[in-house]
Amino acid sequence: MMTLFLSLFIFISTNNEIINKKENNSMKFELVKLPYETDALAPVISKQTIELHHGKHLQAYVTNLNNLIPGTKFENADIETIIRESDGAIFNNAGQILNHDLYFTQFSPKGGGEPTGKLAEAIKNTWGSFESFKAEFEAAGVSLFGSGWAWLAKDKEGKLVITKEANGSNPVKNGLTPILGFDVWEHSYYLDYQNRRADHLKALWQIIDWEAVGKRY
Repeated sequence: MMTLFLSLFIFISTNNEIINKKENNSMKFELVKLPYETDALAPVISKQTIELHHGKHLQAYVTNLNNLIPGTKFENADIETIIRESDGAIFNNAGQILNHDLYFTQFSPKGGGEPTGKLAEAIKNTWGSFESFKAEFEAAGVSLFGSGWAWLAKDKEGKLVITKEANGSNPVKNGLTPILGFDVWEHSYYLDYQNRRADHLKALWQIIDWEAVGKRY
């Protein structure tokens, strides 16, 4: 009887472990939690835009990637590795997950102002002033043709660069560390600004959480 009990216990435990692994694999990547309420960034970004952008668009990228990677070499890889080594649909969805994770966590209803500390110093050394950096960064976002991202990124030595990334690409693809990103896909601003992309980009400075962004540098 004891042997039968032990065998049954091992069988149940083993199967529960298998089930848990399957559940963990199916939920490898999860929707990033917003550090604010969906209406907290209005009027810069409306509640409706946040709900659609975060709850629908980003959720779709997460779901897609979780469905694409099982059985591939990326099944147990982190997001940065996937971006560096993949292409096609896996790359696009992985890139958009990282892009949006950084994007949504760089905002605060109490944001605005200017960066401080080492990031502020690096920006001044590179562009001469924070205002000059802002102007060049906005220009990068406005001039990017079609959908994509404007990124402030750093290299391994800490040198800052502004990059323009098409569609779902991310500076990680080129060995850089992304620090601050402006989304210029139309779904990020069209409900609030229609075709006025430049106005949208200019308004975003009001909600940047420079403490969070500075930690990335």
